[in-house]
Amino acid sequence: MYQSEEDFQLSSYRFDLPEEQIAQFPPEVRGDSRLMVMSRKGTEPLIHTEFKQLAQYLPKNALLIANNSRVLQARLLGMRSTGGKVEFLLLTPLPLVVRDAKPVRGKEGWFAAEASGLVRAGGRVAEGENVLFGATISVTVLETGPFGQRRVLLQWKGDLAEAFAATGHIPLPPYIRRPDDDEDQSRYQTIFARTEKTGSVAAPTAGLHFTEPMRQALQEQGFTMEEITLYVGYGTFSPVRSEDIRRHRIHREYVEVNERVAEAVNRAKAERRPVIAVGTTSLRALEGVHELCGAVQPFTGWTDIFLYPGRPCRVVDGLITNFHLPESSLLMLVSAFTDRKRMLAAYKEAVEKKYRFFSYGDAMLIR
Repeated sequence: MYQSEEDFQLSSYRFDLPEEQIAQFPPEVRGDSRLMVMSRKGTEPLIHTEFKQLAQYLPKNALLIANNSRVLQARLLGMRSTGGKVEFLLLTPLPLVVRDAKPVRGKEGWFAAEASGLVRAGGRVAEGENVLFGATISVTVLETGPFGQRRVLLQWKGDLAEAFAATGHIPLPPYIRRPDDDEDQSRYQTIFARTEKTGSVAAPTAGLHFTEPMRQALQEQGFTMEEITLYVGYGTFSPVRSEDIRRHRIHREYVEVNERVAEAVNRAKAERRPVIAVGTTSLRALEGVHELCGAVQPFTGWTDIFLYPGRPCRVVDGLITNFHLPESSLLMLVSAFTDRKRMLAAYKEAVEKKYRFFSYGDAMLIR
């Protein structure tokens, strides 16, 4: 497809979004979301329906790929020795922190590892400063990086995931302008989330619309489902700062694609069955592995794939996703999957029809 220079300009991804359409809470009942259905190619009109009707709009015999990562209570609130408040958000995927952990000499049951994170406080946090969060986690700043990032020494007692669960908060996205509450403990996790895959600092939000009965019904209707793991980082909310989006360097994400998933995807492609990504994270995992390896195959490691118009998807045929921020890398991704002008026209219609936007908002199927 021909790309114009406008497709590469950050300003081409702006749209007007009333503040009241940014969902601050999940729907009262999981799965009670609206669904916009959009044709990936052609000029078919948009369909407005409910998410519970998803099955009738999915291509027959489709293979759905969901992200099974679980959100960590990665946001820690503490006090500095001066008495000021400090906040820490872990950015390094939890499995990598645990992998590099070493026992702390002289502190039985304590472990330590270097990690990266965001540190925010009322004043400057100096290198070497230590902050205790609760009774089981401490953070020492080692080096200052860009945009509030820090290289830190993380120390903890016992199991790291349990320490964060006992001390931390669910890291709701910055556009949800309220503190996390007890409901978020369950509603900001998908039904696919596995305890052993804990470590994301944001939910793979397309999966939030699914319920267990719906998953079972889809399988009974002939749809197959498999799971990849992509540990969602805070970088998913990082703004694109280059007016020419081709100069943007996207955050890295840690991905796990096992042999079973690789075989299922390759079998579906060979049988001409469509592969549908449940969320942009699943899409980035599959497309990222294909870009690095030349095929979908078992893979564990980092991907920094950045998809925008002119960079086509080679694996995924359809996408279930939420509605994304203006000028965001995710809006560029869905525009790459279809067409920027058509996507912005669909977003305009979504605004006019009062769809709810972002993490706790409504859904879109691009097929």
